[in-house]
Amino acid sequence: MRTWLLIALAVAVVIVIVVRRLSGEPLVAREVFGAPVVLLAFGVYGLVKLESFTFTDGAWLVLGSVIGCGLGAVRAATTKLFERDGVLWLRYTGWTFGVWVLSLVVNFGIGFLATTAGAHPDARPVTLSIGVSLLGEALVIGVRAKTTGLPYAPPSESVLSSR
Repeated sequence: MRTWLLIALAVAVVIVIVVRRLSGEPLVAREVFGAPVVLLAFGVYGLVKLESFTFTDGAWLVLGSVIGCGLGAVRAATTKLFERDGVLWLRYTGWTFGVWVLSLVVNFGIGFLATTAGAHPDARPVTLSIGVSLLGEALVIGVRAKTTGLPYAPPSESVLSSR
């Protein structure tokens, strides 16, 4: 798949997630954890296709991944979990959206610094960066969801089928 198509797919996934979660949606485990897994897989695939991968590429990739995962965790802490119809629901707040914007700015900044330091631009796939960030968010949401004692919504109650 072409790089621009993967980037467009990743951006589309993020837009759908943000819009759905801003209005609130039932918390379906496979949706919370599925998007990061898919995006991480595409990102790793992009890395595997690289002809060369240097120590500098790896160092910037690790730094960006740690920061991205951390920002995803911070973003998850700003979400609202609540009960509706006996299951968990999730809603993004204004703070959550603000952390999304901060994450994008920081990610572009890290990419700029990495490229300036000699890292190959393709050594930090956008799909991987977004996937890592969503993974950080999913892990924190998962822990928070567990502490509520409420069940996840079944897939049939997801926002796509309930509206």
